[in-house]
Amino acid sequence: RLRSAPVTVRFVTNTTKESKRDLLERLTGLGFDIAEHEIFTSLTAARNLLEQQQVRPLLLVDDKALPDFRGIGTDNPNAVVVGLAPEHFHYEMMNRAFR
Repeated sequence: RLRSAPVTVRFVTNTTKESKRDLLERLTGLGFDIAEHEIFTSLTAARNLLEQQQVRPLLLVDDKALPDFRGIGTDNPNAVVVGLAPEHFHYEMMNRAFR
């Protein structure tokens, strides 16, 4: 019914553990009729903000989430993006983030 209604359909999630592409594959595998542009994640919001603010982030996100930041400059970071990534929460990385 939603597809035939005059509304925009979006699938929204706050997950930071997987890329939009991985999420799309999982949802289509479950039988959802969905396109990638219909998915909006917290990573999408973070990327949009990085682009608007023109900053270079240190990405403290799960490795599976990194594809959503492809093309974003990360040299000499002046911002930090934090997601659910326990493997990256160690002294060295946290020290880099605070610096």
